[in-house]
Amino acid sequence: MDEPNILERIHASYYQFTAAERKVADYVLAQYNQVQFMSITQLADECGTAEATISRFCRSLKLKGFNAFKLELAKHSASIPSTSSHHEPDTSQGRVAEVRRTAVEAVHQTIDLVEPAQILRAVELFESAPRVMCIGSGGSMIIASECAHLFSTISGKFCAVSDSHLQMTAAATMDPKDVIVLFSYSGATTSGLQALEYAKSRGIRTVLVTRFKKSPAAKLADVVLRCGSNESPFQPGSVPAKIAQLVVIDTLFQEYYHRNRESSDENIQRIADALSDKHV
Repeated sequence: MDEPNILERIHASYYQFTAAERKVADYVLAQYNQVQFMSITQLADECGTAEATISRFCRSLKLKGFNAFKLELAKHSASIPSTSSHHEPDTSQGRVAEVRRTAVEAVHQTIDLVEPAQILRAVELFESAPRVMCIGSGGSMIIASECAHLFSTISGKFCAVSDSHLQMTAAATMDPKDVIVLFSYSGATTSGLQALEYAKSRGIRTVLVTRFKKSPAAKLADVVLRCGSNESPFQPGSVPAKIAQLVVIDTLFQEYYHRNRESSDENIQRIADALSDKHV
């Protein structure tokens, strides 16, 4: 006999939930396709409950936590044939079309979320900082490295530090005028939160690039920049999510470049000269 799916388990346990947990159950049963893309904070807001209630709800279903719950929702959604009007035929051409669609959607969603005032605040922090350290975990660290690499073409103050221990080591010697840029799609990674908490304790300014405006990390950062593209638990580090973060990076880069065009152009020329003998 097949194990009951997550929605069946919610139905079976419904009258064992507390009144607050039933509010969560009602919302999940009605919007399970959307819930798999939400943060715990976002779901709590939608249900009008506390994050602790969401955690208790997940444990009531014999799950370790919210991420395990989202994984069960994603499994259930994957088992249902898609009826989406965007569904492409299961052919090579159809898969190419699907890649194009999701990439374009990631760009459009991010552009809609970009707040020019926040971009300007972040760039002003970059301008006044002697050093800017870009950090992240897993796939987000790849994007942090790309950010540092792109900005290194116009300024020498940007660097990327990948190891979580070395991130804290670097932060310990930073000046309060320095800036830490954290890339975290969820805004809820342990190492990212530790870095932001430590930076806050030392007065170091921080910029966060994340999907969720009300994530735990967003509560600690001085500037929050949101990226688009939904990412399911089956797609950690998905390409559309990376594209969304790259759009934010390029927006920051263009603003910084145009505000510091003379020095940027000088650095671009110096770098071009230094690399001239590296090409055939």
